[in-house]
Amino acid sequence: MRRLIYIPIIHTDSDMGSLAPALELGTTAVCGEKRWERHKATASRFWQIVSDFFETLDAKGLKVYQDGFASDGASSRKTVREAARRGSKNYEIILGLLSQGAEIVSTEDKALLQEEYGYISRIIDSEIPSQRALAYKEYNLRKNQLMIARDSFIAKRINETLADGEAGALFIGAYHDIVPHLARDIEVRQLKEQEKVKAYFNELMYGRDERKFERLRKYINSAVGR
Repeated sequence: MRRLIYIPIIHTDSDMGSLAPALELGTTAVCGEKRWERHKATASRFWQIVSDFFETLDAKGLKVYQDGFASDGASSRKTVREAARRGSKNYEIILGLLSQGAEIVSTEDKALLQEEYGYISRIIDSEIPSQRALAYKEYNLRKNQLMIARDSFIAKRINETLADGEAGALFIGAYHDIVPHLARDIEVRQLKEQEKVKAYFNELMYGRDERKFERLRKYINSAVGR
């Protein structure tokens, strides 16, 4: 039996690098400043809960799979250290796991990541509204195919590199759908249900139901049972 801890992650500004200012401006415009501030507090609490969980776990031999990670070895450790230094809670946790004997594994197809980054960069960098609209349309036409291709590749990497008797941890965006692509003998434990985290994001960005938003926010900020 192989085991996989599944963490549907909530990205913070420090994870977004140079795209962060433009992305925050855009999301604030959509969901409103007050909701966005509550979201940032929710994200901070979420990462503390994840950190608390992994502090109780024996990480020796744990294989770590990270959303957006297309390298391993020395270069991957350097990337983790740099991201943790910038304040990424996600990478701070991974850095702690590596210091305890965990191993980070190349997770994604670099070509697919570069393609997606290119679409997003063109949307953000477009100064003329018509150019931005065209870039957004082009991305929407390709977005679902890219996501499916990335999910399939990520699952394939886990299937190939997680050996019998081993445990892994997957840090992955909530809109990814990895589980259906995983081998049947991999037992998955979701620290937070991916569908509920995705529902939280949908309500954050597009919903106006404050009770639903608060209910989902409380779920995300609830403690993880052993």
